[in-house]
This record gives sequence, structure tokens and C-alpha cells, in this order.
Amino acid sequence: MAYLASCLAIIAFAWYFHVESVSEKAHRSTIRPVFSHIPSWFHAILLGFFILRTSLYFSRANHVSFHPVDMLIQNLTAAVDEYRTRYHRNPPPGFRQWHDYAVNRSSLVIDDFDSIHNDLLPFWALDPLEIRRRTWEVISNPWNDIAGISIRNGKAEISPNVMPTHRWMLDGLVYLIDRFAPHLPDMDLAFNLNDECRVAVPFEDIEPMRTLGSRMSSTAQHPPLTFSSNRAAGWDPIPEEPIHDTPFIERSFQRTFTSFGSIGCPPTSSARTQNHWETSTLCTTCSSPHSLGAFLSNWTLSANICHQPDLASLHGFYLSPAAFKATHALYPVFSQSKVFGYNDILYPSAWNYMDKVKYDPTDDHPDVSFSEKKDTLFWRGATSEGVSPGSGTWKGMTRQRFLHLVNNINNTTPAQPILIPSPLPITQKTPNRKASYKYRLLSPADLASRIAAKTDVHIVDFIARCGGADCSDQAAEFAPLATPSDFQDHWSYKYLLDLDGAGFSGRFLPFLQSHSLPIKAALFREWYDSRLTPWLHFVPLDSRGHGFWATLGYFAGLKGNDLAKAHEKEAEVIAEKGREWAGKVLRKEDMEVYFFRLLLEWGRLTDDKRDELGFTMET
Repeated sequence: MAYLASCLAIIAFAWYFHVESVSEKAHRSTIRPVFSHIPSWFHAILLGFFILRTSLYFSRANHVSFHPVDMLIQNLTAAVDEYRTRYHRNPPPGFRQWHDYAVNRSSLVIDDFDSIHNDLLPFWALDPLEIRRRTWEVISNPWNDIAGISIRNGKAEISPNVMPTHRWMLDGLVYLIDRFAPHLPDMDLAFNLNDECRVAVPFEDIEPMRTLGSRMSSTAQHPPLTFSSNRAAGWDPIPEEPIHDTPFIERSFQRTFTSFGSIGCPPTSSARTQNHWETSTLCTTCSSPHSLGAFLSNWTLSANICHQPDLASLHGFYLSPAAFKATHALYPVFSQSKVFGYNDILYPSAWNYMDKVKYDPTDDHPDVSFSEKKDTLFWRGATSEGVSPGSGTWKGMTRQRFLHLVNNINNTTPAQPILIPSPLPITQKTPNRKASYKYRLLSPADLASRIAAKTDVHIVDFIARCGGADCSDQAAEFAPLATPSDFQDHWSYKYLLDLDGAGFSGRFLPFLQSHSLPIKAALFREWYDSRLTPWLHFVPLDSRGHGFWATLGYFAGLKGNDLAKAHEKEAEVIAEKGREWAGKVLRKEDMEVYFFRLLLEWGRLTDDKRDELGFTMET
């Protein structure tokens, strides 16, 4: 079309010049044509340009300086080279099919799958047969709350002994895996049915396994390209009748930080050498390594519990989890999320892939631009983080603490830090700096009245997972309880608070997809965490909550202080950057690409010839 437009323009100009010239000679009008006396050389230039444009068009259409297949091979070669550089071994068999799959789905991420590498690294210390045996062991006992999915002849199927309550999840996983199952070897996979993670190997045991795994490299030029044909050799198939042996220990409704949480830390770490039971005051030595004042500066480090012994009393997962069955041995369990120190294998959750909670604005619930949204921080949820059986355990749980911090504005809540600007003396002012900042401790009542944004943070419908007086106490604390609302209502608000539940928060991805600003506090991490950058794609909060008011005050501004103006433009930029990036690297196609890569790696890891298997350009 561009070529045709150029040609038509050239012809039109040439014809106009010709008509004017003829008109001038015929009529000799006293009114000179606009383009009179056009020299012949100008016509020659137009003709030359027309010929050049035509030749370029047909050259572009019929000739290129490279063959497309050569370009694709070069991209594959680069991916193989990068893989060998990063992981010190050849890519697994099927890597070319995976690469084609990723390219065809416009995946921006081709090389950086360090999270898969880190999750699988210690399993290299186990014999492939032992890994397969342990898989069989955990999925054959229904008490374990672990379901099996088998891949045979390029087709995924759900194994026997599965609880019907989780059938939707397994159906979703089968649907997801079947997108690329024809390229996978036969294998059996163990999927955690609980929200809570399951595998916590002590530091003294897991570190030697990681070291051994990192030393097991293979970069042979001509490795075998295909997986073993009989991958079940040497072990029995899943029995028709369930077995009752289990490696898991039940600790539901009990504290788990010492027995299963901190054991993943070095013996000399604070989490293993110190106790911090006094939670009414902030443990500054716990928060300072990952903080800049009241603000969270290192999202990755904030998840590391080893310098944070106070977290033993500040999260439902460590205080009183609802369904906790865990092991200290390295068992191959695939989970949707995990906290630091656990060795579960992360995979893209069927919850997001099957749109159990979906970003789907409608005419009745539109997602307007950030500036058009209500100046409100919004959250709705349940008391599902852990169980409070009657001893007041709920007071330490993240969700309940944040609600108390936001809504309980009487004197029982400690004063909170906020950074207040004040004008500099005239002699100290510069064009770029007109104020100094100082932390002040203000009561929640004072903060709520000063910060320009409102808060609308409530438990929905009823108090869940409680017993005895803890039910009535929470009902009184969090009154009034909110009525259920449409999930799409979220898009009416500028600020969306996101908090852990019993595991990961299933609504964070929809929040990222919206024009609102996600503000997130969490210990649980998911498959995509390394793809997001805090303060660029979302706003991070320390799970203690001490930076909540200061963070909200920065974006929303303070009333009555001209120097503490709102930073809504910055908030909108983060919201839009997060939305744009999520639309590029957190799509369903990206979930498929990640899972495909994960299961190719798992296929090699569980193959008896794994030390030889690989893909190279030479083969």
C-alpha cells in the first residue's frame, strides 16, 4: 500500500505539471500557474525517483539478504549457547521443539529460567530411579493430599485416588499440559493439593545436595537426543489399592517456624539462634536488611526468613496453618507457591490458567484510567490465612494485622511512622531541593485524617477458620463485615491491596492486568516472581505493615501540607508499566512455555541416562 501511494503521488504531480504547462502555452493567461515553467530536469528527477521506488519495491518483495531458516537456526544456536553458559550442561532433549513453541507464542523470555534450575538442582543428588520411586510413594496414599498426573504416549491423565474436591485443579493441569504433551517423555508427576507448601529439607542436608547438583555437568558434543524408551523400568506401577506409608508429618493448627521453617537457614542465622516473641514492638534488626527507612527496598531479601525470627509470630503459615503435612526429606512435590526454605517445585497455577479469578471489566464494571478512579485503597477477603482455635492466634496473622492497622484507629494501635516534609531555610534551598524530610510517629487516627486517600478494607461475609472466643472477638474487631461483591468492582479504585492467604494470592495477576496500582505484602513466592521488578511493576510492602501508611501517604499525599503533594503520576506510571509487562510475560502462553520447559527438564532429570542426554546443534 505504501508503494502504491508513492506511485500515485508521483503520477499526480507529473500530470499536474504537464497540464499547467499546456494550459500556459494555450491560453497565455495573465495569471501564472502555481508551477509554471517547470524545467525538464525536474521531470527527469521525478521519473528517476519513480524508477528507483519501483525497483526497491520489487527487490524487497523477491529478494532478502538472509534465509529465514538461517535466522531461526541462529536464534536456536544462541539459545543453546546461553543455556550451556548458564547451567553448565546441554539443554534437554526436545529443546528445539520447546524453542519453536516459545517463539511461535512470542515469548519474550527464552534464556532466563533460573527459577526452574534452582528448584531442580538438589534433585540431581538423587538417583533417577529413587526420584521416580518417591513420586510413586507420595501419590499412592490419599492421606498425603497429593495427586498424580501421568503422561503416557503424549497424553496427560489423572491418576487414581484423587479427591473430588480438587478435580477442577487437576482437569486444568491436564488441559495445560496437553498443549505440549506430545513432545514429552512418559512421566509421573506429584501435585500438592493443599495451599501450604510441603517439602522443607534442613540446611545441613540440602546444601550438599545443591553443591553436588551444580557439579554434575555435561556438555558433550554428540549426546543422545531421545529419552529412554522404558522410563518405568525398575519400579512398580501405581497400585490399584492405596498404601498407607507416608513421609509426611502433620502439623496443622500448630506452630511450624522452628520445626519446618527456619531449618532451611544456616545454623548461625538469627532465625535459628534467636527468638523474638514480643511482637508489640517492631524488630528493627529483622526489617532493616531489606528496608530503606519505612519502605521495603529489597523484595527478594524480604522473603528470606533467616534474618527475621519475628516472622514466627507474624504469619498464619507459621502460627497455625489449616492443612500442614510436610516432610524433611527431598520428595518431588509440585506446588503453586512456597515460602523461603521450602524445596517444592513451583509451576504455573491452574487457578490463574483456568481464570478462577479473572480480569474481565464490563460496561457495568469498567476499568477506567487511573486518574478517573476513586482515591481509595481497596481490599476484600477472608480470614483464611490460618486457623485461630480460641487462643487469640489471629492477632499475629498478616490479614488480620493489616485490617487492624487500617481500621482500628483508637489508641490501642501503636503510632506509625510517616515521612513528613518541611520547608528548608531559604539559604539552603536549591532548584531541585526545597524541603527536608523527617519521620514522625502519628496515631492511626491522625494518619487516616491526614492522608488524602480513603481506605476500604474489610472481611467479607463471616469469620472463617476460628474457634471459641476467637470467632466472636474477630467479628467485633472487624465489624462491619462486608457483603460479597463482584470481583470486577476492584477496577473502580486506584490502590489495590494484595495479601497472602493460606498460600499465594490468586488475584495478584488480575490486579497487574488492570489500570490500578497493586500494593503487595507477601512471603509466598510463585513461578513468575523473578519476572517482576518491585517499584516498577508493583509497590511492595513489608509483611509487618509498618510502612503501610508511609507508602500510601507518598502516593496519595497529605492534606494541609503543600510540600507533601500526591505522587499520583508516579503511581499511574507503575500501574501502567506493570500492566504492560504482565501483558508480555505473564500471559497464558507464558505459563505454557514455562511449564513445557519445566517438564522437559524433569523428563531428563528422571531418566536413567540423564548424564548423557542432551540437545546440541551438532546433533
